[in-house]
Amino acid sequence: MPTKIFTDLDEKKQERVLDAALKEFAEYGYENASTNRIVKTCGVSKGSLFKYFENKEELYFYLIDMVSAQMALETRLDINRLSKDLYERVIEYSASEISWYAANPVKGRFLIGIASEAGSDIGKKIIERYGEKSEDIYEALLKEVDMSGLHNSRRKITDILRWVLMGFKRSFLKSIAGSNDDIETLKNSYIKQLKGYLQVLKNGL
Repeated sequence: MPTKIFTDLDEKKQERVLDAALKEFAEYGYENASTNRIVKTCGVSKGSLFKYFENKEELYFYLIDMVSAQMALETRLDINRLSKDLYERVIEYSASEISWYAANPVKGRFLIGIASEAGSDIGKKIIERYGEKSEDIYEALLKEVDMSGLHNSRRKITDILRWVLMGFKRSFLKSIAGSNDDIETLKNSYIKQLKGYLQVLKNGL
């Protein structure tokens, strides 16, 4: 958590510090992120940064909380109103989610990068602190879907879809870097490609 010194700062200065840190973690991951680059980017001293946050880890976890909360709020859907068909439901959910990723590419790369920390010391702390929240999202999404006609267990299908969607979002964020297309065009392109991949899974599942 940030210290009172940080929360008492001018809002624009807070944003400057957080934006610099977010870009650093999104680009380099936790282990390779440099607090020296962060302070150089946002224009504060290293001593000041550690008066705002106790250490690099606290800053990282604060960003996880902040960005995750923002995404949850801005992509909130009434799951009960989504299609009961497995593939249509995934498409409907993904359309909302990818609009957010397209509008917030740095935050998107940051969130996806968290999954890449699995197995590291910080990855273990992430699991200890948050549990398996990313898994809960997909389990909740697919909870009411009838999978009785498919050839694999609900758990396996959920895991496969999670891996596909996470990997596809990672590729999508790389592909839109520097793109001049508007968000709606980017989303439609993503959904078209996703439908093709889901059709492959549908045939195989």
